[in-house]
Amino acid sequence: MTLLARDIMVKDFDKIHSGAPASEAVEMILNGKVRATGHKTISLVVVDGAREMAGVVTMFDILYHLRPSFLNRGISGEDIDWHGQMLTLVKELKAKKVKEIMSTQVVWASADEHLMVLLDRMVKNRYRRLPVLENQKPIGIVYISDIYHHLFTKINDLQKA
Repeated sequence: MTLLARDIMVKDFDKIHSGAPASEAVEMILNGKVRATGHKTISLVVVDGAREMAGVVTMFDILYHLRPSFLNRGISGEDIDWHGQMLTLVKELKAKKVKEIMSTQVVWASADEHLMVLLDRMVKNRYRRLPVLENQKPIGIVYISDIYHHLFTKINDLQKA
């Protein structure tokens, strides 16, 4: 069975501009699309003015940047009185731009890469998704859950034949 990234990539995926407010990313992920496999989107492809990929912003990125920066210096949050601080933290996060909270070191795939090559890359590095690029522009996303669903649906169909 020959399967390429283009055969299983999700072509209808959410994108956001790097200059958009983080509040827009929060809402897009909160109301993310549910794919055919039943999994909900928890990340957005970030594009620049030329519609080229600039990075990704995930639920993890958003939650990471919700935390006050002093927690990044080894301070434990256990001894802090958090009462009344959550609204301020959310307001500060939403005031940022997507480019301030996105991940920029993104590994990607090409549409003609074999599914097993992608699977190997994803499993070894614990990636849940790989954007698929063509001329630096995102054309799809391969999700590990979609690989699983596609492979075992196809295998079950072949075994029944």
